[in-house]
Amino acid sequence: MIPFLDSSRESAEVAEALTAAFARVRDGGTYVLGPEVEAFEREFAAYCERSHCIAVGSGLSALVLSLRASGVQSGDEVLVPAYTAVATWMAVSLLGATPIGVDVDPRTFNMDPSRIPSAVTPRTRAVVPVDLFGQPADMTPIAAIASSYGLEVVEDAAQAVGSRRQGTSVGSAAHAATFSFYPTKNLAALGDGGAVVTDDPEFADTVRLLRSYGWRKRGISEIVGGNSRLDELQAALLRVKLTRLDAWTERRRAIASRYLEALAPLSELTLPWFPSWAEPVWHLFVVEHRDRELLAARLGEMGIGTLVHYDPLPHLTPAYRAGGWRVGTFPVAERLAARALSLPLSPQLIDTEVEQVVAALVRATGGPA
Repeated sequence: MIPFLDSSRESAEVAEALTAAFARVRDGGTYVLGPEVEAFEREFAAYCERSHCIAVGSGLSALVLSLRASGVQSGDEVLVPAYTAVATWMAVSLLGATPIGVDVDPRTFNMDPSRIPSAVTPRTRAVVPVDLFGQPADMTPIAAIASSYGLEVVEDAAQAVGSRRQGTSVGSAAHAATFSFYPTKNLAALGDGGAVVTDDPEFADTVRLLRSYGWRKRGISEIVGGNSRLDELQAALLRVKLTRLDAWTERRRAIASRYLEALAPLSELTLPWFPSWAEPVWHLFVVEHRDRELLAARLGEMGIGTLVHYDPLPHLTPAYRAGGWRVGTFPVAERLAARALSLPLSPQLIDTEVEQVVAALVRATGGPA
């Protein structure tokens, strides 16, 4: 059996260093907003080629705090991709604002910049492009359009740590970028975690206040904030994994290249596509098939685990249907969601397992036309 993801393999690869990090925190006596968090923030900011990093409790919190620091408030509208994890939409809703979906590019699954202008209204305050599946969104036109309408840009890079566009790190074309360290992510905590990166010192200062009761000095709330703090233990564990991230990314790319080469002859599959300026990190390898459920069942019978990302899409979940969203609103995203299937892809997959996945797909689809 090849599971879709076995996180224990990654932990086993760095087990000794993780144990040492745990002991360092245990013996240090500081467990929240201490030296490990400060060190991780410095290291992660440098990795992302940004001036500031604010570590928070989750990827959702990173989005919520970034949007709030950008001035989004109740009654505003925020443009979000139709194809994304529901957290992107939820972050907007939790501020009392309204997420406004924008349909996606059928090749990349990312927000289609050409559809943004028609979604803008006098209430639109910000746009949140998502680097879906680890592929950077087309930020050059998105940033230009946002600037022309006076919109803030917060990039949801939860799946794209280490990805680059036109030679620069994701997040560099936005006012701020947010990341998730959920256990399935490329840089994974052993629990929840997230971060905001930015080059704006005032924005960074505001997010720091918002993450911890509005405190700059303990007990003195300068603004109304909340409690969303990455703990010392997760920061220490993430520091260990950050040193391995580039090597793991290269392994992901090697596996993706093998899939792209070996599966190209299978006419029943539509394989991932990315533009020449993008350097994906392959958080997910997503194929399209006209009968996704049948393909998944056939692969399962052969011991190959798969998952679906994402069906239903956010606007078709009960939470958003209640607000009036309906089937047919975003035809491109809905067609992709009905066909998309994620294959196993993690750095710890060995070559023989990759070949098993390929062989199973050849059998399940009947081979080349």
